[in-house]
Amino acid sequence: MKSIISASIALFFFACHAQPKNDKRILKEENKTTKLETGMETITLGAGCFWCVEAVFQNLKGIVSVSSGYMGGTVNKPTYKEVCTGTTGHAEVVQLIYDKSIVRLEDILEAFFLTHDPTTLNRQGNDMGTQYRSAIFYHTEEQKLIAESIIAELNKSGAY
Repeated sequence: MKSIISASIALFFFACHAQPKNDKRILKEENKTTKLETGMETITLGAGCFWCVEAVFQNLKGIVSVSSGYMGGTVNKPTYKEVCTGTTGHAEVVQLIYDKSIVRLEDILEAFFLTHDPTTLNRQGNDMGTQYRSAIFYHTEEQKLIAESIIAELNKSGAY
C-alpha cells in the first residue's frame, strides 16, 4: 500500500443500508448484484463541502462517477437550505463509483485523507457545521475493514 502521508482519526463510520430516498440529493446504495457482475464498487465520503470534494475525485483514474449529496441524517428529502442549518443530521458527501480493477480503495482513501483534515471537528476550512464532518459511509464489510485498517495505521504512525 502506498504511504499515506497525512490523515486522522476523528471520523465517523456509518453503514449505508438505509431505506432509499426519492430525493436525488440523498444518496443510496446501488444494487449489490450489479456491483459483483460489473466489478464496480461504491463508497461514500464526507470531507467538507461536497462540490470541493467532488472536484478532487473527478480526476482520479478509475473513478467512474462522482455524485454529490447528503447522508446520515434523519430528515426525509431535506433541501440544501435545511442541510445547511446543521439540524437534519446529514453530512455533505460524494458517492463514488469506482472500478476495482483500476483503482484500489486504499488509494481512494489515501486521496480522501490527503485532501481534508478530519481532525477539525465539523469543519473544513471556512465551512463550519456538522454537515461538513469527516465521514466514511461504507457499502460493504470489506470496505469497513480496509478503512479501519488504514485508520489504525495512521493512529500508529502518529500522523495526527
